[in-house]
Amino acid sequence: MVSVVFAFLMLSGFLFAAANGTMADVNEALFQSMEQSIQLAISLAGILLFWTGVMKTAEGAGIVKALANAVQPLLGRLFPEIPPGHPVFGYIASNMAANFFGLGNAATPIGLKTMRELKKLNGDRDTASRSMITFLALNTAAITLIPTTVIAIGVKHGASNPTDIVMPALFATVMSSVFAVLIDRYYAYKRRQ
Repeated sequence: MVSVVFAFLMLSGFLFAAANGTMADVNEALFQSMEQSIQLAISLAGILLFWTGVMKTAEGAGIVKALANAVQPLLGRLFPEIPPGHPVFGYIASNMAANFFGLGNAATPIGLKTMRELKKLNGDRDTASRSMITFLALNTAAITLIPTTVIAIGVKHGASNPTDIVMPALFATVMSSVFAVLIDRYYAYKRRQ
């Protein structure tokens, strides 16, 4: 369904541009965005490889296991399906820490590793488990102390005080995380009935 909507939007955009005589502008924007997407993919590849390596090293050094044990009491209540002491708690905590410090690009490989581990716990089924849904909700609505991307955009565009966004972003992300957990719990409760 999404591909049909996307195709419709693309086709209607091209038809509208042709009817208004702005096809040259559309072509310029199209090629410009293709170039930007390739630059973004290349820049993200390095970050993803770096943080994947960091997580693999942390896993081999036992840091992930130690982190899992440290956060087990708190995260165990949010993820009751995960067995106590499981290393996935370390991945969840690492993902939450990366999001907290505004390192969204670092959180991505950690989040993917977490989902792979949660899928293994779910018996490699294609249906999402309660823990997978909870993690996705928390990851999407992650509490962020330092929104580095927004601050960087502010600096790039000459904002007089780009860090003014810190407190509103913290408040908004705390609220979104609280609502994400509440909604997740509500639907988990409804599924059990």
